[in-house]
Amino acid sequence: MYSQRTIKESVECVGIGLHTGKKVSLKLRPAPVNTGIVFIRTDLAGSPSIKACVENVVDTTHATTIAQNNVKVSTIEHLMASMAGLGIDNAYVEVDAPEIPIMDGSAAPFLFLLKSSGIITQNASKRFMVIKKAISVGDKSTFATLVPSKEFKLSCTIDFKHPMLRKQSYGMTFSDSFFEKEISRARTFCFLKDVEILRARGLVKGGSLDSAVVIDDFRILNEDGLRYRDEFVRHKMLDTIGDISLLGMPVIGHFSTQKTGHALNHELAKKILASPEAWKVVEVKEKDVEKLRFKLPQLQGLGASAA
Repeated sequence: MYSQRTIKESVECVGIGLHTGKKVSLKLRPAPVNTGIVFIRTDLAGSPSIKACVENVVDTTHATTIAQNNVKVSTIEHLMASMAGLGIDNAYVEVDAPEIPIMDGSAAPFLFLLKSSGIITQNASKRFMVIKKAISVGDKSTFATLVPSKEFKLSCTIDFKHPMLRKQSYGMTFSDSFFEKEISRARTFCFLKDVEILRARGLVKGGSLDSAVVIDDFRILNEDGLRYRDEFVRHKMLDTIGDISLLGMPVIGHFSTQKTGHALNHELAKKILASPEAWKVVEVKEKDVEKLRFKLPQLQGLGASAA
């Protein structure tokens, strides 16, 4: 819980890009301590890299997109949530397209991929962002807020003008096992009428009932229905975990949102970085664990081995 983590060995998969509809090859590789999560475009000359961080976010329309030196990678939030969910600090993500494959619209396939590789602890201490003062963006009806807490908690509320998506709320105290069982399998969702509009614009060419929960005016079109009764709000929480992980270290605080999305999540992340008086960085060493004034996220369930 107090050491940095990476994956044990390289692992790869192939999927479909949500917007291009083309095959995308993805490879995850171990990375040294203090590397962070770095995306590498193997389809471009020189294999340029993009660090996953708040400063590199360039678009939050329908997904989170990062870029560096005019090189982009989009739809990173589900993979980033999986990394955060397993407490992985350092990894290289090689991709041969401008977007991460959508897979089944959840974080579960990426979680499976990471666990198949194995997770190892590294010879360096984890750093945590401990929130000291409340930070908020938005208004009374739509907001994202981070307030002090002794552990990492999340609360999320959604409310759409649709009979199946009326007000839903969900809360959690973060742990790897809870993320895997209760959050990772929640799929992205969309309205059929919006899909038709996006396709007319040449987007979501790779979207299907295999990669999202699709809803018409009255019902869910997926034959197998929902994975969770409140799958919609759980997926919003999954997105939030992926977006907030771009801060570059685990957060100790209570993150709460209402009717938020990638744009507002990113707005809050930027405000956090612009408010250094509201947080401090704590590097946790083994000898100091018992003296901490906050609880470390529970990351023991996967049996990570030492490097």
